[in-house]
Amino acid sequence: MSEVNLKKIEEAVKMILEAVGEDVNREGLIDTPKRVSKMYEEMFSGINEDPREFFSTVFHEEHEEVVLVKDIPFYSMCEHHLVPFYGKAHVAYIPKDGRVAGLSKLGRCVESVARRPQLQERITSTVADSIMEMLQPHGVYVVVEAEHMCMTMRGLKKPGSKTITSAARGNYENDDVLRREVISLIQMS
Repeated sequence: MSEVNLKKIEEAVKMILEAVGEDVNREGLIDTPKRVSKMYEEMFSGINEDPREFFSTVFHEEHEEVVLVKDIPFYSMCEHHLVPFYGKAHVAYIPKDGRVAGLSKLGRCVESVARRPQLQERITSTVADSIMEMLQPHGVYVVVEAEHMCMTMRGLKKPGSKTITSAARGNYENDDVLRREVISLIQMS
């Protein structure tokens, strides 16, 4: 696992500012490279994390009905443009053989996967696959909805547009009734 090279980020930011025609010595920009490097260190803190580790501790509870944590806020950086996208994730699973995770672990998994240069589709699949592998539930269903700054502030320029992705594993893959149940629970206020 490599450490974040803050000095290298600072140099790169300074070069970008110079390349767009800015004076890197003007008052407002003098500390910008340092601030950006610290921000990137935080925003990309999930790069060296394995999201499956959040499910290494399992509790046993006789419950084999849906468990849903919805409206998990997250932010990430589009790996194509290095601009933010943000939204919320909804994570559901049906425990098997009493294997349940602490509820906060679902949110931690989402955060870990999002804190790296990323694609929304990959966040959705990685969260679902991590839970499926580690908890071995009957099924997992993950829905992620986000607004992408690469679509709202450049290119298409459509603020407010949302992208929704989903990943179904186990029982959720072929059972429309189970999927509809989760979707209706997500839509409840």
